[in-house]
Amino acid sequence: MSPLVIGGLVGVVTVVLLASGVPIAFGLGIVSIAFLLIFEGAGSLNFLSEIFFSGLSEFTLVSIPMFIVMGAAVASSPAGRDLYEALDRWLYRVPGGLVLSNLGACSLFAALSGSSPATCAAIGKMGIPEMRKRGFPAALATGSIAAGGTLGILIPPSVTMIVYGIATETSIGRLFIAGILPGFMLTCLFMAWSIFYAWRRGYNFADKTRRFSLREKLELMPHVLPFMLIVGGILYVLYGGVATPSEAAGVGAMMCLVLVAVVYKMWRPGQIWQVFSSSMRESVMIMMIIAASELFGYMLSNLFVTQSVAQWIGDLEVNRWVLMGIINLFLLVAGFFLPPVAVILMTAPILLPIITAVGFDPYWFAVILTINMEIGLITPPVGLNLYVINGIAPDVPLTTVLRGSLPFVLLMVLAIVLLCLFPGIATWLPEALMGTAL
Repeated sequence: MSPLVIGGLVGVVTVVLLASGVPIAFGLGIVSIAFLLIFEGAGSLNFLSEIFFSGLSEFTLVSIPMFIVMGAAVASSPAGRDLYEALDRWLYRVPGGLVLSNLGACSLFAALSGSSPATCAAIGKMGIPEMRKRGFPAALATGSIAAGGTLGILIPPSVTMIVYGIATETSIGRLFIAGILPGFMLTCLFMAWSIFYAWRRGYNFADKTRRFSLREKLELMPHVLPFMLIVGGILYVLYGGVATPSEAAGVGAMMCLVLVAVVYKMWRPGQIWQVFSSSMRESVMIMMIIAASELFGYMLSNLFVTQSVAQWIGDLEVNRWVLMGIINLFLLVAGFFLPPVAVILMTAPILLPIITAVGFDPYWFAVILTINMEIGLITPPVGLNLYVINGIAPDVPLTTVLRGSLPFVLLMVLAIVLLCLFPGIATWLPEALMGTAL
């Protein structure tokens, strides 16, 4: 049986197994062991434990639980509410300004938490009821939050960018900086659509009786600015070479824990335990997927699937943009069925040599890949953000949430097109701050 046929079988079996509800880490492990046994025999399992644990031996992995603790501390506090309220006080007179407040709060909270579901939950709990109370259509209210939440995996610090950096051995600091301008661009596109939608439909929704003095607009800034300074500080020490990602993540997590204790009085043991227990569950899940993906990659390489796929794509002799279109389509479909971390770990090591061989920048490609994963977060059947929003607003049908998210999906596709036309959107800032990548 040829390696390409084996690769096809691996893909089909993996999708079927994961679609059955088996946890991703266990599914990848089962597929890896089964195919090694069938095609290589029992002897191929001699180094199984060593390969599995080698996937967790990278010191940079320490940054993942640290950033998760940082995000959990912020997500469990009223920081999301304060972000939302602060922006609403500045934008309340703008037509559709409440949607802008929600999207702005989503982008800022995404920078703090690095988690899309956490962003949806934190901002959506406040934003969706308030928008509906003021007369916004349920589709726009829920769709804007679902889409805004996806910014959590693009705007730094992002766990998915860390995973990509580890899987492809690229600079995590450079990846973080590469996501800043595209994240800002997506936020602006979302806001522009919301203003256009409000204007086109004749919506204003500004409460004529509401007035906020300058003092009222500024009074929440002491709650918001310290968290923003932490994010800015993390980015500075990373691109400035002052600290490693693990060191920056550890200091950031500690500072966020101290801030939520000081600013929001979250110092009781039960509250701290909730932060650490939720962080532990998410960290273990991601670490298990990483270790199982290492085993999965070993199986693909040992059966010459990786090498054969790369050779087959290289032999196609098509225009590199046609190739990029095929890769985007593949990533888009994969994102429909699998979470971002799994897709990145399974595909990035295979795709990176291919895209670099045809002249694409690996940091630019990381942004393209991440936006594809963002689309997967608000499209069925997985669509994690859709279900988070549906849990916040159970009276809104899932089809309504999906309909409200669709324009934002198209905006993400537009963002990918813009990045293809103007790759400097992703590459200019890292090169300006850190120099050209070697």
